[in-house]
Amino acid sequence: MQQKFKPQLVPLQAEKDLKTLVENRSVYTMQHCELNVFETRQQSEKVKLVFDDMVLTTMLRGKKVMHLFGSEHFDYLPGESVIVPDKEEMIIDFPEADLLNPTQCIALAVEATMLKDTLNLLNEKYPKTEKQESWNIDISCFHLQNSMEITSAVNRLINISTENIAGKDVLVDFTLKELLIRLMQTQARKLILDSYNNYTATNRFASAVQYIKAHISEEITIDTLSNLCCMSKPTFFRCFKREFGISPVDFILHERIKIACTMLRDQNVTISEACYAVGINNLSYFFKLFKRIEGKTPNEFRKGLN
Repeated sequence: MQQKFKPQLVPLQAEKDLKTLVENRSVYTMQHCELNVFETRQQSEKVKLVFDDMVLTTMLRGKKVMHLFGSEHFDYLPGESVIVPDKEEMIIDFPEADLLNPTQCIALAVEATMLKDTLNLLNEKYPKTEKQESWNIDISCFHLQNSMEITSAVNRLINISTENIAGKDVLVDFTLKELLIRLMQTQARKLILDSYNNYTATNRFASAVQYIKAHISEEITIDTLSNLCCMSKPTFFRCFKREFGISPVDFILHERIKIACTMLRDQNVTISEACYAVGINNLSYFFKLFKRIEGKTPNEFRKGLN
């Protein structure tokens, strides 16, 4: 698993100011969204929560166990986000919360008109490469690991929403649109990585991802990938980054490190073997790249497995 980018922490409420120990709520209302900060300081089960608008939730502290869409429950940890459609009931457990180990989460409720305006702008001005596809929030991909870009936008929204500054609504709207775009790019990247074999007949980028996966130990050129997608090199580079929020070069590097992580879980595989097996021929560069993507060195990664 690649590095999770954790949002900044919001100061906790003083204990004397808490109205409840379970999902104590602070609300910051803007023109097109509402930022809710929830704190829980005692173990609880089956706490229900519903919003009238689509909600982006992001964990800041502690651990929740989420029950959503009638599916199997899952752990929800800092550095992760969950997208919940309007009027969808969340059922939440707090297995570890107490006064010394509070759980804290933000829930950003987004007005439907803001989401619609953002989607219309993207589909009109920056349409998807494949004509049959359009920009949208995909609820099937509701549990995400935060990218650096998502976390940066969340941090700015928290800062703007909680400060008394001029033009707050305008600044929030700009940042909210960026966050929605970053979310859709992250979803698109996750979906194409998880199911690229299902899309090769309808999505040219799926063929590029399939090729990257099959040739990860070899040199992979943008010329080869752009030819697979029947695009010029500049068009391929531009469209790939627009849809997935990452350049093709960085995409390849992230895939190399992801596979190296899988290999390093086997203590019989040396760091050098993992380096060369994923197509990186310079061990020093491998260490630097690994640290940039994972936030730790290969040695530190291995120590964390114990």
